[in-house]
Amino acid sequence: MVDFLEIPPERLQPDVLQALLEEFASRDGTDYGEHETSLQKKVDSLQRQLTRGDIKLLYDAASEQWDLVSQIEAVALLQEDSREQEQ
Repeated sequence: MVDFLEIPPERLQPDVLQALLEEFASRDGTDYGEHETSLQKKVDSLQRQLTRGDIKLLYDAASEQWDLVSQIEAVALLQEDSREQEQ
């Protein structure tokens, strides 16, 4: 069974993507440094990173949860899943 699925952001309704980005930006541990940054600025930054392909939206079917991960981490997780499928 495939555990991770990459979800292209353009496949989501704009309001759903906005809600996902807002939820991610407001999670614990998403502090952006010494200066306070508004939620909208964090969301805008995440949107730019998604558009550039720097981060990917992955859905974990096993846990039924999603996450934004770096492009490098996404490739590693998806390749690991692919190798497990071949075995």
